[in-house]
Amino acid sequence: MEEFWPFYMNQHSKPATRRWHFAGTVCSFVCLIYSLLFNLWFLIFVPLLRNGLSCYSHFFVEGNLPTSFRHPIWSLFCDLKMFGLMLTGQMDREMKRLGKRPVLQAY
Repeated sequence: MEEFWPFYMNQHSKPATRRWHFAGTVCSFVCLIYSLLFNLWFLIFVPLLRNGLSCYSHFFVEGNLPTSFRHPIWSLFCDLKMFGLMLTGQMDREMKRLGKRPVLQAY
């Protein structure tokens, strides 16, 4: 994973891309919890929400193909690592460590 991580982060260089991934992961966790507590049919939405929002960010924000098409397992692990870094506020530090500068964007 240490070899794949820099490549993965290069494919997620824009903060908006990482935010879409974060939103997709949060939505998929919410659907997972809901499906386990109330209705198992909602399990279908777990990968659809996560991958749907992530693919949107790659196609329309980052302008590249999702890494999950070629490396699904490593991409999932790296997505969860990125989610954890964002959750704890350490993502900018990690991008600097990898030699990438945060990109400021107007919203």
